[in-house]
Amino acid sequence: MTTKTRKTKETNISVSLNLYGTGKSNIDTGVGFLNHMLESFSKHSLIDLDVKCIGDIHIDDHHSVEDVGIVIGSLLCESLYPAKSIERFANTAIVMDEACVECDIDLSNRPFLVYDLNLSGKVGEFDTELVEEFFRAFVLNASISVHIVQKRGKNKHHIIEAAFKSIGVAIRRATTKNDKIAIPSTKEVL
Repeated sequence: MTTKTRKTKETNISVSLNLYGTGKSNIDTGVGFLNHMLESFSKHSLIDLDVKCIGDIHIDDHHSVEDVGIVIGSLLCESLYPAKSIERFANTAIVMDEACVECDIDLSNRPFLVYDLNLSGKVGEFDTELVEEFFRAFVLNASISVHIVQKRGKNKHHIIEAAFKSIGVAIRRATTKNDKIAIPSTKEVL
């Protein structure tokens, strides 16, 4: 497990992450829906994840959601690079009832996000626009290239949960050990 803390005027966050874990999680962000999504991410990525965030949720959830993405992403980056003997690329499509979300991933050490989910409004008290904020912070700080695309769906909870599960499964597959590959790049460095 590697651990990182981040304290600002808006949030106080501590995260521990084990890339090759068993999917155990202990999540307390102060944002119930984000807790649920991160538990799903942990379970399906097999990343052990402990998250504690005290944020200014009396204002709204934005700072907590974004800053948790920053810290988890930066810990993933530290765990991935320099990358060697892993698959590097992966994709998955996750179905939740009527919804299907696809995630394509490259553990490239070059951050890029394509985010194509059709969301607006809220799920319970959670602003759905914060999903993009989380993924942008996570992807940029993890230094990975990710395309998250909604193939179909109407239920916002299903769409968002399928997105978190799909990136989790894609990371699990992309980090699969493969000793035949050595460094998974013609550049000989990632």
